[in-house]
Amino acid sequence: MSQNAAILKRLRAGQPITQMAAARLMGIWRLGARVYDLRQQGWSITTKMIRRAGRSYAEYRMGTGEKP
Repeated sequence: MSQNAAILKRLRAGQPITQMAAARLMGIWRLGARVYDLRQQGWSITTKMIRRAGRSYAEYRMGTGEKP
């Protein structure tokens, strides 16, 4: 399964994903680039910036309108 397919499977299941989760669970180190690829294909993916312990990171979720 490709990296994009693995990310898409998780997002379509309603599970958010962060860079740390992508690296730990799937070995994906450039999550932002893969999300960009999926958005270019027409998938609606939202980004929520989270700040904890003085650090910020992105959490990606499937948007309300999936691919047409």
